[in-house]
Amino acid sequence: MTNFDPQNSENIKKLIEMIKDIDFAMLTTVDEDGTLRSRPMSTNGEVESNGDVWFFTYGSSHKVIEINRNHQVNVSYSAPNKQRYVSLSGSAEIVRDRQKLEQLWQPQLKAWFPKELDEPDIALLKMNVQKAEYWDSPSSVVANAISFVKAVTTGEPADVGEHEKISLK
Repeated sequence: MTNFDPQNSENIKKLIEMIKDIDFAMLTTVDEDGTLRSRPMSTNGEVESNGDVWFFTYGSSHKVIEINRNHQVNVSYSAPNKQRYVSLSGSAEIVRDRQKLEQLWQPQLKAWFPKELDEPDIALLKMNVQKAEYWDSPSSVVANAISFVKAVTTGEPADVGEHEKISLK
């Protein structure tokens, strides 16, 4: 962020809080023919203070080929049980820094990288978040039902909770 905005800082904190305990997100890239492709990825709660997120990947994977061709990506998080939804837009880059790999490594990643950090093709995918949007609704089924019934009976829109658009860069 170039200009410090206290409200934006609070929004980023909220964003981090919302996604830190969501293990899987959908990473969307642009394929060679221009179509969008999404796949599940695990961020393991790794969110930087500026909102950027990291993923472990194989450096020769198709998503890396797509990112090298077109850096624009989207990552979306969903926790329906908590009525939390987050969409991140920005650019991605491939990082092969050993120190950063060691810093972010978590034992559960062995399921995808059996040789752990000695995996020859291991890399990091860093998403530099430029824009974010989130929806945070009351998680109780009863609270949602009351809101929808109230909306139907009063003709007023349902209270769907917080919705915010954030510009990070």
